[in-house]
Amino acid sequence: MKIRFTKMHGCGNDYVYVNGFKEKIPQDKKEKLVRRLSDRHFGVGGDGVIFINPAPETEGGEPADFEMEMYNADGTRAEMCGNGIRCVAKYVYDKGLTDQTAIRIVSCGRVKPLELAIEDGRAVGVKVNMGRPVLRAEEIPVVSDHEEVIAEEIRVGGEVYQMTCVSMGNPHAVVFVEDVDGLKLEAIGPEFENHIRFPRRINTEFVRVLDRETVQMRVWERGTGETLACGTGACAAAVACVLNGLTQEEVTVKLLGGELRIRWDREEDLVYMTGPAETVFEGEMEISQGSME
Repeated sequence: MKIRFTKMHGCGNDYVYVNGFKEKIPQDKKEKLVRRLSDRHFGVGGDGVIFINPAPETEGGEPADFEMEMYNADGTRAEMCGNGIRCVAKYVYDKGLTDQTAIRIVSCGRVKPLELAIEDGRAVGVKVNMGRPVLRAEEIPVVSDHEEVIAEEIRVGGEVYQMTCVSMGNPHAVVFVEDVDGLKLEAIGPEFENHIRFPRRINTEFVRVLDRETVQMRVWERGTGETLACGTGACAAAVACVLNGLTQEEVTVKLLGGELRIRWDREEDLVYMTGPAETVFEGEMEISQGSME
């Protein structure tokens, strides 16, 4: 079986994109296919796989133009990816699946409006309305005695950290540190991800505040590991900064793979993310039936 794909990234957060309009993959085969495609040695290589599908019926009948069906590199389904959804928007515009520069994409039942910046007939940047940040502990979810988790202590790997937890459609724990470059993330990341206080595991952002408008961040994503960028994580970090009185409502988040501009409109209670989306290459991969069993 041959599968056509497109490799794309947003700030280095790279995924393998599959056109679900054309490639019909049985649902029970997707987990193994995702692991194969994501493998950086034996596959295409990426932080996961995103299928771009026709929009299904949404809860409450909210209209959408396309569906983003996202998987982590380990084959587990994920709810949302800020960098990934920008790339989906670029894909559908550049491939002629739409001629609109304002579109709506649904992922796991949640619809996000997007605005595309066009140059020479191609989408070069995307602004996403990421929606309302969820702060209630039980909705994130995170185990806590408090309704909201803001600067709350957690013991991980023998050390005590302060975390602020936010859901942007997927769960995040934001930890402020003085040094992100020297952080041994490969050791501490998995311990946060699988901590007993996070029933659905957690994405963890380690953030250094540079000034009132700029922060530096590294991220450990559940099911993938350290990535060069995380859009929802950048949104969560910006919200956590405001909640802790550390920055203004609009910040530049410096990631290993680039920069994202995040604004939390407190009056609307909506988070807006603006950043790039790039196509790396396209190809075709032969998938043996045995590797899908």
